[in-house]
Amino acid sequence: MRKFIFNGAIISAVIGLWTTIQSTKQGPRDWRVPLMWISAALSIVIAVGTVLEESKEADERENGH
Repeated sequence: MRKFIFNGAIISAVIGLWTTIQSTKQGPRDWRVPLMWISAALSIVIAVGTVLEESKEADERENGH
């Protein structure tokens, strides 16, 4: 769990998600809102995938595979 909390990509994606939530609450409802949500979701998916891949590579280096 620590590898997710302290990862820069995850932190950045969460900040982007927070910004999207605030923009949705306060901003106008137009064609940009769905694009912001898609972008935020993709950022989180990519960040989580990156952390998992880095973790897998670290495990392989430790085990000598």
